[in-house]
Amino acid sequence: MQVQQYDRAIHIMAMLLIGFGFLMVFVKKYGRSALTATFLLVSISLPLYMSIRGLGVFESKGEIEQLILAEFGAASLLIAAGAILGRIKIFQYLILGLLFIPFYMLNELIVVADYFHFVGKIADTGGSIVIHAFGALFGISAAISLTTKKDMEVPIISDATTDKYSVLGSMVLWVFWPSFCAALVPVEAIPHTVVNVFLALCGSTIATYIASVFIRGKVHIADIANAALAGGVAIGATCDFATHPQAMIIGVIAGAISTIGFAILQDKQQKFHRIIDTCGVSNLHGIPGIFGGLAAILIVPGLDISAQLKGILITVVLAIVAGFLGGKIISFFGKTAEIYNDNAEFADAD
Repeated sequence: MQVQQYDRAIHIMAMLLIGFGFLMVFVKKYGRSALTATFLLVSISLPLYMSIRGLGVFESKGEIEQLILAEFGAASLLIAAGAILGRIKIFQYLILGLLFIPFYMLNELIVVADYFHFVGKIADTGGSIVIHAFGALFGISAAISLTTKKDMEVPIISDATTDKYSVLGSMVLWVFWPSFCAALVPVEAIPHTVVNVFLALCGSTIATYIASVFIRGKVHIADIANAALAGGVAIGATCDFATHPQAMIIGVIAGAISTIGFAILQDKQQKFHRIIDTCGVSNLHGIPGIFGGLAAILIVPGLDISAQLKGILITVVLAIVAGFLGGKIISFFGKTAEIYNDNAEFADAD
């Protein structure tokens, strides 16, 4: 079991550094900063998570299992960072990590471990709720304090090269996503979980292409790089319970919802909230994550519906409150001289 968990832990690390890292290089002049930020966020979150877990409040786990749980926290942190990518200084990503992980672990303690015996047992094996939705809502809420009126006027520019690197990152995430969802399931449940995740990803990829062409007239590469992953986000809550057809359906719906979000809703959302969600995490992780948590009500036999709804509600409220406080604190440390540009901090950027 330790060896198997080690293998999956390495797969997840590839997702964190290569997958998330290259997914976020789509901003034309911010590639070096995005990759460096990814390195730093992973490097601050893993030891911080493990140190806090060592305080004895959480249930004792084996070392590799503890590492995997820390990687889950790092994934949620990278999602949060995607919302404010390009608008803070490099060192502020470290501050983001220091603020995010304790709040993430508090939510984990309340919702997953049911430490206060308030929620009950929820279905969220692959983290649709506590990893994806929490990270997205935290980041969006933090963006309220980290988006200025001037920022709203600066376009986020990509080109053919950065788009191709972004899709490469997406494909790395796609390949290793089953290891993420199956990382801690019982050995006998791994085959079914793996197939479910791939089917959900296939569903969201196909739905993304169809929806992108239908809405925009031609396929949009940003939809393919992002919304194609929505199936992996949404299937997380039910990855070890759903039947294969159910997994495919969840993926199709998630891909369609996510593409609609990117193609139609994102601009309206950002103008309404007066923020910029650089990577569109609300449409890739937030809405599909909540959808996946709600889908469990129909799919997981014997599920405590009240517990599931309470888990979702607590996650949403805590993420929004924590994100707003985190954004306020980060804003005290200033603002990058030039947003979405490596020149702000890299001497050899040109």
